[in-house]
Amino acid sequence: MITRVARDQAVPKELPGRTWYTYVDPANSPARNVTVGASVYAAGSRPAGHVHATQEETIYVASGRGRLVTPDATAELEPGVAVHIAPGTFHITEAGDDGPLELICFFSPPVVPGSYEAAPG
Repeated sequence: MITRVARDQAVPKELPGRTWYTYVDPANSPARNVTVGASVYAAGSRPAGHVHATQEETIYVASGRGRLVTPDATAELEPGVAVHIAPGTFHITEAGDDGPLELICFFSPPVVPGSYEAAPG
């Protein structure tokens, strides 16, 4: 069995500084061990960071430029680059000022988009 999802079929969700599009996850496909989606950050977007407590995340830069910042390192983001983020790693994603930054994101185990954002207060 295969599942095909185009951008206009992906489920969008507004998150701080970006729009998340869910392509494949247990809620919309036979996938049981992964969530795949795209995060699109507006130029200059720099939302507060967050942690995925139990998920490892691998991102692939589809377009744009920016940086991924952790307490221990900074990864420059540009098209064609992949970055792995270990579970429990606090990270901040910053989009460059010259245009949007689009990241293809893979989470395992699956994640509920936005569940890791800090509660307002």
